[in-house]
Amino acid sequence: MTSFNHSFFFDPSYGHQLESLLEIAPPAESEGFEEFWQARYGRALLVDPETESSKDLLLHPNFEVRDIFYQSTDGFRIGGWLLIPRSGRPSRGLVVGHGYGGRDGPDFDLNLSDTVFLFPCFRGLSRSSGQKGVSSNPAYHVLHDIDKPQNYIIRGCVEDVWVGVSALLRLFPEIEGHIGYQGTSFGGGIGAMAVAWDSRIRRVALNVPTFGNQPLRLGLPTTGSGAAVSLYQRRYGNVMETLQYYDAALSARHISVPVHVAAALFDPVVAPPGQFAVYNALAGPKELFVADAGHFDYPGRAEQEKQLFDELQRFFDPL
Repeated sequence: MTSFNHSFFFDPSYGHQLESLLEIAPPAESEGFEEFWQARYGRALLVDPETESSKDLLLHPNFEVRDIFYQSTDGFRIGGWLLIPRSGRPSRGLVVGHGYGGRDGPDFDLNLSDTVFLFPCFRGLSRSSGQKGVSSNPAYHVLHDIDKPQNYIIRGCVEDVWVGVSALLRLFPEIEGHIGYQGTSFGGGIGAMAVAWDSRIRRVALNVPTFGNQPLRLGLPTTGSGAAVSLYQRRYGNVMETLQYYDAALSARHISVPVHVAAALFDPVVAPPGQFAVYNALAGPKELFVADAGHFDYPGRAEQEKQLFDELQRFFDPL
């Protein structure tokens, strides 16, 4: 059992060791789960992204850095950043999803040659905030339309990934068949739900992914968005009518492409049992990086993060 000095009112390891975490399975899949997502994916493919991008914003030695905006489903305009290699046309692309804290700009952690990077901000957050009454506060964002299975905000965020891939392919058709996804925390859970149904995405890295095994997640105390959902469930008792469709571990069962998962043994924001439920459910080729902790500062964190990025560099190299 991993333990650190902390001031949380609960144990962020939840009494688990690696061996027991590797035994956590996804919940039973609801009837109509696959059809639900296939219908949403088909709808998203019909959207014209109407992409707009700026001129080069930053004197970076390796990339042109551009603002980008594209039209997603339900009339949401998605903002973000595009990194384009300065030397030659790209031969592959990577969509990078963010955590619930949003994103202030692109990052340059992965040194992948000939790669165009898309950093979208999911609807309601950061550059995509201020639309249709969606709060940018994670505790409210995660509850937006949670009483409406077809309209839940998480569905729209998944569609933002799909339309983002469409936008990349409109701009760079030559990267078809060579698109990957990398997402952390909120972006990790969204990524699992998106990649399961989108055959255009060929390699996936999920770092401390959330939304895994929703019935289990509801019963575990956290300081993250799950706390707001658990409180809603205690008040109204009907949240699984929606969350049965929005489970990253259930979606993971439908992923066949190679997936790299970084999961933590101790995490006060995204409970480790949910993270490992996503990894354990993966049906195709998979790799696991075990971090001592997630969403928490600890001795050796910088070294582990470097090890993780070295692994991701290797993992995405064949993309």
